[in-house]
Amino acid sequence: MGPFRILGTNVRTAVSDPIIVVGAGPVGLTAALELARRGVPVRIVDRLAEPTTESRAIIVHARSLEMFERLGLVDELIQAGVRTTAMEMHSDGEVVARIPLDLVDSPFPYSVTIAQTETERILTKALAEYGVTVERGVTLTGLTQDEHGVRVVLERADGSHETAGTGWLVGADGGHSRTRQLVGSALAGKFKGEKFLMGDVNADHDLDPHSMYTFFSPHDGPLLVFPMQGDRLRLIANISADEQRTATQEWLQEVADERAERPIRIRGSRWLTVFEVHHAQVPEYRIGRVLLAGDAAHVHSPAGGQGMNTGLQDAHNLAWKLSLVSTGQAGPAMLDSYHAERHPVGAQVIRFAGTLTRVGTLANPIAQKLRNKGMHLLTGLAPVRQAMADHTEETAVAYRKSPIVVQGRGSGELHAGDFLPAAGPELHAALAEAHEHVLLTVIVKGPVPTPVDGMTARQLLVGAAATAPTGYDAVFQDPDGLAAARYGLPNGGRIMVRPDGYVAAIAPLDEDTPLHRYQALLQA
Repeated sequence: MGPFRILGTNVRTAVSDPIIVVGAGPVGLTAALELARRGVPVRIVDRLAEPTTESRAIIVHARSLEMFERLGLVDELIQAGVRTTAMEMHSDGEVVARIPLDLVDSPFPYSVTIAQTETERILTKALAEYGVTVERGVTLTGLTQDEHGVRVVLERADGSHETAGTGWLVGADGGHSRTRQLVGSALAGKFKGEKFLMGDVNADHDLDPHSMYTFFSPHDGPLLVFPMQGDRLRLIANISADEQRTATQEWLQEVADERAERPIRIRGSRWLTVFEVHHAQVPEYRIGRVLLAGDAAHVHSPAGGQGMNTGLQDAHNLAWKLSLVSTGQAGPAMLDSYHAERHPVGAQVIRFAGTLTRVGTLANPIAQKLRNKGMHLLTGLAPVRQAMADHTEETAVAYRKSPIVVQGRGSGELHAGDFLPAAGPELHAALAEAHEHVLLTVIVKGPVPTPVDGMTARQLLVGAAATAPTGYDAVFQDPDGLAAARYGLPNGGRIMVRPDGYVAAIAPLDEDTPLHRYQALLQA
């Protein structure tokens, strides 16, 4: 199937200067890969001379796995990690809550626990297949911009400097982002940070390798435990903000003995650290022609394991839009939707992480008992378990209030701004392979409708005859009405699916207005 082009966007404009991505962690690599696979010239630079050996973020949630599927990397990532299918919370020798993650509506109803070093390796290898390699030992030291582009100064490890121009710059250079500083932005939020002791260790234990654990404790806070491949464990413990000790294996073992209600015997350490985090966010994700993503835009505690995942989805959301804008297929105003869609998500993640931290660090014994009892009762309710699983796996993320989605009449339970759920393996595979927009036509009965004027490429037709009519690239059989029921379209309809899998517009078969309104929004 050829690439979909919305009316009036068939011709790509030549891009003279590559887009520059600053930071080669998972967020920057994802942004660069998404641009490169769409044929957009890109450079990615990182101040580190070599990739990090620190395991850092280790959880990849369901919505991020769906993103990796679109990148063609999900199988490799799953094979390199461990499927995590439940969360357990323990206190006073009892399981106070257990949340199965397979409740989520996703082809990947689980998380994958995998060291960040492996995630970066997989992304770096995929990026190299497009002829792009990370320029290492390169630090961003200067930045100016105007309405036409960005000028940057890059300093190399040997002290030499390069001045380069680019149409757009993506800052994915972490919590201490130099990009953020140079554009005059700053994190705003709660600056009384939480302090943590963390270790990536090899240990003997009898924990279920497919669960992640929170052990509430009367000490300074909870202990989070994430089984990884083999005998490898990630341990994260809240510690006193006044604690000044350096991380050691002996200290981590002491904390595990105090807080874990299951025996954990650490035999060796791969990485030990003490770190402090704040809960904060930049006021704007787009500053002119500079766009911030990941920890450069938002920071919070590791509770919930959503920091890297939120950043990955920032990059995925941004890159397809930046691709269209940089090649002249969409107007620059479209990039305002990046902030409009992702800033509320970052804010919600910060609130969620803050709530988990407060609940986990209750010091009063009575409050702790009330927490345990309340949590046990609430998580006994199916809607609560569902909501917690959806929130953890980030499958609840939607953009219904986005300025670039268009609601249509009679769309049932599926709304513009929602992630399009799977409806059968063949259709799911076709949508997952798409790099660009897809116009999905669902027919319940009656003749094949006339294709929408000007929107004749990469259209998928569900529920029609086996031979594609003129103007359609493919036909998928839907004899049981699975897609119609799944999408809440009992009388059929059309769904414009964005490159990130989210619904841009929905329209009944007898109305094309929402589809053309979406087209107009992209070209504004």
